[in-house]
Amino acid sequence: MSPGETLNYVLFGNPVSSSVLSAVSSVAKSAGIISTKQSQVTGKTTTKIMSSTLPLWRLAGSHLNFVRIAGFSGATAVILGAYGSHRQYPDDKGESKSVFETANKFHFFHSIALMAVPITRRPLITGSLMLAGICLFSGVCYYRAFTEDRSLSKLGKLAPLGGFCLILAWASMIL
Repeated sequence: MSPGETLNYVLFGNPVSSSVLSAVSSVAKSAGIISTKQSQVTGKTTTKIMSSTLPLWRLAGSHLNFVRIAGFSGATAVILGAYGSHRQYPDDKGESKSVFETANKFHFFHSIALMAVPITRRPLITGSLMLAGICLFSGVCYYRAFTEDRSLSKLGKLAPLGGFCLILAWASMIL
């Protein structure tokens, strides 16, 4: 037996592989993923695998604006990330840079998460909470890192509110 024949037997020809492939094929046919046709002219059976993947813009439906906002937010996160990484921070034990990195990380991850908002059960609630959280949490952190304003008497109270909005946005995906 050649190496190719051996590999073919191990993957497809042995009784275990054959039964697994048969079961998977049956499930795929019943789910409509695979369709089989027998040609009347040649008598051969052809198998066609159907793709059930929809493009994101079509999947988003009437909530396509959240995908657009996610694109804008992601681009902004990259721009601010580039600016913040090349910026000179004063020697304050790395606190401003650390605050900036946290803001940028949260901004970027939640920008990506915004793309999934259209497929949630309540996209307007989830998207609004996520946008508010990004603006409040990351915005206050960016402001603090770039201006080095430690007082933040009014703005400092908004960052925890933004974090809470982000938590609620994630939790709203469960409900």
